[in-house]
Amino acid sequence: MKISFFGSSLVSAYWNGAATYYRGIIRALHARGHSVCFYEPDAYDRQYHRDLPDPDWARVVVYAPTTEGVEAALDAASTNGGCPPDFIIKASGVGVFDELLEAAVVELRSRRTRTIFWDVDAPATLDRVCENPLDPFGPLIGRYDLILTYGGGDNVTRKYLSLGARRCVPVYNGLDPETHYRVGPDAARFGADLSFMGNRMPDREHRVDEFFTHAARCLPDRRFLLGGSGWEPWRFPPNVACAGHVYTRDHNAFNSTPLAVLNISRESMARYGHSPATRVFEAAGAAACIITDAWAGVGDFFEPGKEWLVARDGDEVAELVEWLTPERAGAIGEAAQHRVLAEHTYGHRAAVVEQLLNEVR
Repeated sequence: MKISFFGSSLVSAYWNGAATYYRGIIRALHARGHSVCFYEPDAYDRQYHRDLPDPDWARVVVYAPTTEGVEAALDAASTNGGCPPDFIIKASGVGVFDELLEAAVVELRSRRTRTIFWDVDAPATLDRVCENPLDPFGPLIGRYDLILTYGGGDNVTRKYLSLGARRCVPVYNGLDPETHYRVGPDAARFGADLSFMGNRMPDREHRVDEFFTHAARCLPDRRFLLGGSGWEPWRFPPNVACAGHVYTRDHNAFNSTPLAVLNISRESMARYGHSPATRVFEAAGAAACIITDAWAGVGDFFEPGKEWLVARDGDEVAELVEWLTPERAGAIGEAAQHRVLAEHTYGHRAAVVEQLLNEVR
């Protein structure tokens, strides 16, 4: 199948948490014989902060962040060099001209080409549409042949169907074993008792304070490390170090070095549940001991107490860090690694996507 895909960026993870999700899914689809051309805008300095050269498993087209640039990209995506694609996919959160793209992609549907909306932040999209009856995306939902989401479970599916979606299916984050795996520790850069990686976002700040900063204050003699863009060191106690943006080439060392890695869901993701972040599967691939915040469906991906640890607040995070030893952390990390390789790779996810595309076609 030939696929034209509009997303935020495939080649840069800078302020772009969906990058490794796109990479894992598209690379796995390529391995199954499908062809993807990824269209991304030259925006937010992402091209300056590239961490992936143009891959051999997808064609990347970077277009100008202007109306003319978008229109040229839409024309190229729909004609595909004289061979129209089987699917045109518009992901949420491209970052520029999203409304234009969402409306235009629907119009490119034909007997040859089907259209898909792939929501990489379904809770935010659904909250926005439900709160604003005049949101321009609302009337478009039922015109797409398929809605895919990167999480949310039945709560997201039911909400999308109530808004007129023909079909909605979650395709969860996963692991690419060829890019994320266990490496030797880098204590100089990433040494810590507990690490968390995530960009500063409005619906993440409070939960970072609750689960990460509070735990650090409870354990002043332990070391904490925060990775991601937008965090100012002065906001945290002295036992918290801020690593800034962590390039994907350093994710393995970031996950392989500390005693434990923390997962904190954004508020909207936690509220809907069934939304494990990419970092969860990357950390499991590195055999990291994961401590996660609690949310509905937390036991559907890894077994609590055996394959990861679950905390309801910062006090419980601190208690778990105190309880952990290198031996306990190692056993939990190895169990998570075994589970992720058996059930949660992007190869597993791509098989689901392939089946759905065949059904739609």
